[in-house]
Amino acid sequence: MEKRYSDITPYIHELADMSNSNHLIEPAMYEKHHVQRGLRDINGNGVVAGLTEISCIKAKETLPDGTKVPCDGQLFYRGVNVRDLVNGFMKDGRYGFEEAAYLLLMGELPSQERLTAFSRALGEYRSLPSSFVRDMILKAPGRDMMNIISRCVLALYTYDDQPDDISVPNVLRQSLQLIANFPLLAVYSYQAYLYYHNNRSLYIQMPKPELSTAENLLHLMRGGDKYTELEARILDLALVLHAEHGGGNNSSFTMHVVTSSGTDTYSAVAAALGSLRGPRHGGANIKVVRMFDDMKQSVDIRDKGAIKDYLVKLLRKEAFDRSGLIYGMGHAVYSKSDPRADILRSAAKSLSVEENLPEEYELYETVAELAPQIIAETRKIYKGVSANVDFYSGLVYRMLGIPDEMFTPIFAIARIAGWSAHRIEEIQCAGKIIRPGYTSVKDAVDYVPLEAR
Repeated sequence: MEKRYSDITPYIHELADMSNSNHLIEPAMYEKHHVQRGLRDINGNGVVAGLTEISCIKAKETLPDGTKVPCDGQLFYRGVNVRDLVNGFMKDGRYGFEEAAYLLLMGELPSQERLTAFSRALGEYRSLPSSFVRDMILKAPGRDMMNIISRCVLALYTYDDQPDDISVPNVLRQSLQLIANFPLLAVYSYQAYLYYHNNRSLYIQMPKPELSTAENLLHLMRGGDKYTELEARILDLALVLHAEHGGGNNSSFTMHVVTSSGTDTYSAVAAALGSLRGPRHGGANIKVVRMFDDMKQSVDIRDKGAIKDYLVKLLRKEAFDRSGLIYGMGHAVYSKSDPRADILRSAAKSLSVEENLPEEYELYETVAELAPQIIAETRKIYKGVSANVDFYSGLVYRMLGIPDEMFTPIFAIARIAGWSAHRIEEIQCAGKIIRPGYTSVKDAVDYVPLEAR
């Protein structure tokens, strides 16, 4: 009989049982040794591990007496309030992701001339090496887009004549190429998945250099210019809001850690992709929409009382995935509000009108109203709870007809801009390998000869 690659044999189960029984560190030991688990204190504040100019989150303000109190959340890219950035390009009727990427990479807002040149450079870079799609995507399709993108990023190393040159000009060139090509890697991976695993027709659409990143995404996914201007502008807005977030998030920290070892750009980006793939980081909006799918199957969503009862069941681990969580509610840093959620909420409302889905939007608004009250009543919390960006981004993607499998890849398409900025900053400013300390809680044991065990 042919062996199955993924079989877990009885012997492996035995080893796993031994590992579980022999190597558990009790939660109380973290407090005993004064270790802040997850690099966060009891209030959710992150342990300061470095300095950055790239991004900043403000969730508290200091009163005259020195007391810190929660405030409406604010997000800054290179000192520029993201609300102002968004208002600026939306007022002008422009797409904003390219401007946000330039700001993050270069540290200043571009002039019209520089923005045009930057957008043109991205358009010219938006092509993959000859036969790359055939050899790296179509010949080895998979079910997870993030893993395929990671594999493709590592493969691009072999097509680069200067892959290990970590000078700023070379890393900047690599960064622009990756920013330009992430939409292609994501969409082509998804098209291969549909063809090989779902028996769907295979469409490989060529990008258009004159289109923005958001427009190209819709163009590639829909097989042509089958999108409205509002759809493209709202997807562009989502990319801007996901491009960076405070530097202390898991994947950006991963980028700093791996970059500090002196490794190449492709290895560092693949590591960040691995971090983002995790459901505790980049996959949260998928949990949100699937929670709503379950809600619509379980209760009458026209009944506010029934919705409230369902939310209570979520917290009691009696509904959906029984995790005890209302997905999309709360954030590690923000308490009163997540500015990204506030901005995307308004966009979601506009999109729901164009797509004729007002009831869908109203359901999300009802949950956004009820959930903080229910969480406050049933949980001991140290700060306020509000809807986060994942709450509305999943709704937006669903209304745009974007499949669930592409949610996290779209996050990556946006966040590669922030990762690239962090990589360059680490190369320019740090100079030391990041090496945190761990406290050993295992007592010394004597070695026993094999014949005596």
